[in-house]
Amino acid sequence: MTVQENQSSSPGRGMRSMNDPAERLVRDLLADIDVEVGGSRPFDIQVHDQRFYKRVLAEGSLGFGESFMDGWWDSGDMAELIARIASGGLESKIRRSPKAVWEVVKARLFNLQSRSRSSIVGQDHYDQTLEAYRCMTDQWITLSCGYWKNATTLDEAQTGKLDLICRKIGVKEGDRVLDIGCGFGSFAKYASSTYGCEVVGINISPDQAKQARKACEGLPVTIINCDYRDVETYTRDGNFDKGMSAGMFEHVGYKNLDAYFNAVDTVLKDNGIFCLHTCGSSYSTTHNDPWFDKYIFMNGMLPSIKQIGTAIEHRFVMEDWHNFGYDYSLTLRAWHDNFHNNWTGPKDDEFYRMWKYYLLACAGWFQSRYAQLWQVVLSKKGVPGGYTTVR
Repeated sequence: MTVQENQSSSPGRGMRSMNDPAERLVRDLLADIDVEVGGSRPFDIQVHDQRFYKRVLAEGSLGFGESFMDGWWDSGDMAELIARIASGGLESKIRRSPKAVWEVVKARLFNLQSRSRSSIVGQDHYDQTLEAYRCMTDQWITLSCGYWKNATTLDEAQTGKLDLICRKIGVKEGDRVLDIGCGFGSFAKYASSTYGCEVVGINISPDQAKQARKACEGLPVTIINCDYRDVETYTRDGNFDKGMSAGMFEHVGYKNLDAYFNAVDTVLKDNGIFCLHTCGSSYSTTHNDPWFDKYIFMNGMLPSIKQIGTAIEHRFVMEDWHNFGYDYSLTLRAWHDNFHNNWTGPKDDEFYRMWKYYLLACAGWFQSRYAQLWQVVLSKKGVPGGYTTVR
């Protein structure tokens, strides 16, 4: 069903009824963050279906995102709208829905990122959305935040990020480097072709692993389809001089942080160094946002400084912690523009609106500094003479 079909069958669409207490409450909450329903500014919200108000109050962020997918509302600058919502703490002012409460309970009772469940995000998200990723990304098909310090384009930002990681861990010719969660092979291809190192990439997604092998043909790169916990699979030829992971750690989950860092500790040589590139949260949580958990990153979770710090204690020396979270807002806006311009499918259906909401809502979160982007450099015993910060 297209959005137009859904809207045309929706009773009360676009009608304003200030006698509705749900509408009055939502309008008042939005007014507190200087957002107007029906306003003329780009970040104002245009409501097309009166049911929007009760749905948001009943279902919180899940209802907010799903009602956009259904065409019940729009905004000319959704990223700015979401940034205002996040900065204003609007979601916490709306009572938690039963669905949201269940997500919290489920995360605490079960290991949502266990070995038996680890392939879910690969099969149900990445393998099903390869074309969307190709449409939105850069020349490397990179699925993590770019580094915009000296960049004006997405290609430059992603190349800058790949090189930044190489420089942070000191990649050189002859090194054996591990890439945990190698995506489409962007780091493996860049590092091996630029610095002359050998790279072993691991990926839980069979289709991504296949694409990564194709991208790295002719280079000293090995791509293995396996779980990060299967250390015996990718250490059969010896341990690694260097290691990195970009955009994968968000799928590990707080119950598996020990297992993750134990795997890193096991595969690195004693003088090895590792760069963790991950999104992060300013506070500890145990679960994902309900909308993102359902539609984008199943069983994901943004780690906190406390959670990472606890997991690396007695294992690693933290050599450097670099936060450039605002760069992810720039990356996500660039991804959205590419997706909009390159997507050949219908631009009024549920999938297109879902992907648009994903990219612009995330851009807003990073813009508000609600979410962070960290690169954490770790060594096993401390870099002799001290680590020199690289930016």
